[in-house]
Amino acid sequence: MQLRSLCVYCGSSPGRLPAYVEAADAFGRLLATRGIRLVYGGGRTGLMGAVADGALAAGGEVLGIIPRGLVEKEVGHTGLTERQVVDSMHERKQRMADASDAFVALPGGIGTLEELIEVYTWSQLGFQDKPCGVLDVQGFYAPLEHFLDHMVDHRFLKQAHRATLFVEDDAARLLARLAAYEPSAGGKWMDGAER
Repeated sequence: MQLRSLCVYCGSSPGRLPAYVEAADAFGRLLATRGIRLVYGGGRTGLMGAVADGALAAGGEVLGIIPRGLVEKEVGHTGLTERQVVDSMHERKQRMADASDAFVALPGGIGTLEELIEVYTWSQLGFQDKPCGVLDVQGFYAPLEHFLDHMVDHRFLKQAHRATLFVEDDAARLLARLAAYEPSAGGKWMDGAER
């Protein structure tokens, strides 16, 4: 599939390691150089600001979607290509999903995790057919990978669905895996494997 627009979930804080901010900035720049529009939560602090600023600095298009109640709290970014202020978190998440061809989580807190797990669940239930991925900066998401494997071991998650969350520590490789997903094949990967 062609990735024209990518939704990124990430923290509104910078996190403990400088590598998190560096990776967010680099990911934004990579999206811009590939001509992929960044869709994100509209904040200008932490990793949210870094990914948006990276994309903008490289000439990319950035759509930020933020609820009214968070414009001040998350310090809404005012320099975006487009900013939409919405009434609720539900509207924010739905608009972000509708505007995107795929989803990627960078490091973040419980909000980031909740957004990632929600779209991952939507794919399991057949409510959406867009690939989901994680950019695993400095092993941040290793505990999540172990927990998902634990769910498989205890038969709460099928291995086939476990395999549909792409986890990579290299941004270019992650984008390549997302692009290899072919939604028009009825939920099959381009190599013919069932998802």
